[in-house]
Amino acid sequence: MIRYAITSRALYPGSEHDKQIALLAEASHWIADHIDFIQLREKDLPAASLTVIARKLLQTIHLTSSPTRLLINSRPDIALATNAHGVHVSSSPDELTPTQVRDLHTSANQPVPIITTSCHTLADIQRAHLHQVDAILFAPVFEKPLPNQQTIPGQGLDELRAACLAAAPIPVYALGGVTLENAPSCLEAGAAGVAGIRLFHRSPEHLS
Repeated sequence: MIRYAITSRALYPGSEHDKQIALLAEASHWIADHIDFIQLREKDLPAASLTVIARKLLQTIHLTSSPTRLLINSRPDIALATNAHGVHVSSSPDELTPTQVRDLHTSANQPVPIITTSCHTLADIQRAHLHQVDAILFAPVFEKPLPNQQTIPGQGLDELRAACLAAAPIPVYALGGVTLENAPSCLEAGAAGVAGIRLFHRSPEHLS
C-alpha cells in the first residue's frame, strides 16, 4: 500500500516558528518510517520559507537514505530550485498542466519530475490521462469535516472503484476522510494507496 502524506502546519499550536518546527519534526518521522510520498502543502507560506523547509526535508531524506519522495504543491519553481522529486498539481484550469511542468524541468535541464494530481470527477481523470500523470489523488472518498463544523460529503467507495477503473494503469490514491479503519476498503475498491493529512499526523504531544 502506497502511503502519501500531506503536510499541514496549521494542525500545530504556537507561533509560526513553532508550527514550522513541528512540521519538520513530523515530516522527519515520516521519512524515517519510509512513507512513500510527502506533499509539502503550505500554500500561504512565502517562497523563501517553502524553499528552506523543502531543502531541510530533502537533506533528511538524503542523510537517511530514505526512499521517501518529496513533492511540492503547485510550485514547480520551488521544486526546481530545491531539486525536489516532483510536483503536485490540482485540477484547476488556473494551474500549470502536468505537461507544462515537465517542459519547465526539461528547459532547466532537470530530471523528469514525479507529478501527481487531484481529481474529483471522471472528467478530471480523463484530463489526467491525457497528461500522463504518475498518480491520481481521488477525493473526497469519505465525508470530510471542515473547521466550521460543516462537512463535505464523500463520494463513496463505488465512485472510487469507478475512478480506479477509469484511471488504469495510472495508480489512484484514496483521499478525504481516510482512516486506519476504512483504508482496507479503499484498497479493495482498487486504490493503490491512501493519502491524507490527519491520517498521518500525530498529535502535538507525540512529536519529538
